[in-house]
Amino acid sequence: MKNENIWSQFADINVWIFDLDNTLYPAHCNLFAQIDKKMGEFVSDFLQIEHAEAKAIQKKYFHEYGTTLNGLMSRHDLKPDDFLHFVHDIDVSNLERADKLSAALDQLEGRKIIFTNGSEAHANNVSRKLGIDHHFDDIFDIKKSNFVPKPEVAVYEQLIKELGINPNKSVLFEDMAKNLKPAHDLGMTTVWIPNDEHWSHETSDGDHIHHIAEDLSEWLHALLENRSTL
Repeated sequence: MKNENIWSQFADINVWIFDLDNTLYPAHCNLFAQIDKKMGEFVSDFLQIEHAEAKAIQKKYFHEYGTTLNGLMSRHDLKPDDFLHFVHDIDVSNLERADKLSAALDQLEGRKIIFTNGSEAHANNVSRKLGIDHHFDDIFDIKKSNFVPKPEVAVYEQLIKELGINPNKSVLFEDMAKNLKPAHDLGMTTVWIPNDEHWSHETSDGDHIHHIAEDLSEWLHALLENRSTL
């Protein structure tokens, strides 16, 4: 954080919104790799095709529809519940407690919300294992968005309306740069948490990214330290 007055940009924030996967836990945990693998397995079984073709379709739908699920629903009339249950039935035993992140969340004044293209059950499973579930006032998941994924602007508008959020007093933390664009356009402060995957960096050169956090917990603690010095 090079800006000595960075806390002044957050002093009015009263809603802290966090993506889940590769945001509330580091991408190097490879938790999403399990989900990715299970999505390929589901597509192969659902469409009765070979695994290699299923993986190609999975990635194609992800890029064209925002999520593989949205593509399967749009193109193949998939009922989403079986998909969500299958792909999120993963092993989280290797996730370590995020005590440093928890300490930072405890000091942030205002509501904290998980905003995810995954399911509420997955968000609960992961946040419990991290030891941070008690910090969050709400989980706005893919079901609550009627299975329309980020970065569709209508989903952000729905989030704002249903949860009574003032976007000008809100901040969104995301690992996918393109998912920050609608938040920025609606008035939110944005923080990008990059990783090595190419999809994390799509549109990352735009002015819709206000801050970059290589490590979420370290960044939040630095922000809070800046507050204490003012």
